[in-house]
Amino acid sequence: MAQPAPFDPKELKRRMHGAVEALKHDFAGLRTSRASANLLDPIQVDAYGAMMPLNQVASITVPEPRLLSVNVWDRGLVIAVEKAIRASNLGLNPQTEGQVIRLRMPDLTQDRRKELVKVAHQYAEKARIAARNVRRDGMEHLKLLEKEHLMSEDDHRDKAADVQKMTDETIREIDAALKAKEGEIMQV
Repeated sequence: MAQPAPFDPKELKRRMHGAVEALKHDFAGLRTSRASANLLDPIQVDAYGAMMPLNQVASITVPEPRLLSVNVWDRGLVIAVEKAIRASNLGLNPQTEGQVIRLRMPDLTQDRRKELVKVAHQYAEKARIAARNVRRDGMEHLKLLEKEHLMSEDDHRDKAADVQKMTDETIREIDAALKAKEGEIMQV
């Protein structure tokens, strides 16, 4: 059997940072009242038997400050794109004209703001889960190294504490990003 790779804390840190970056990308799409093509980035469309990002099946433009225009390239996917937009929890009401779907940005009522905060919380939880999965992978790798006698019990304990500390820092960063986004949504 091949020997397991040595423990690499930089790789775990990189993967946890990736979860934070993905969260920031998702938050960038959570626009308040101005239209932004990034708003539709998290949307996945059931196309050709697979889930694909919306921007791989359509072009997205911002013709007016409060209007998005989605030009679906394949006429057969218009209904799937419309369905994905409705299911996205972004509160957008698609209006279809042929292969073009227009999305008017709704005024931000207090209820709409609360909905956006809920979506932000869902994104943050997804990022926390990703960070915890990285922690789990790191801990399992440490156990394997100790089991294979490639690491002492003391080293295992020390490195496990480092992994936990890294995870805690990442979770704090995620929570801080969520708090900032929540403030931005509620005060606009």
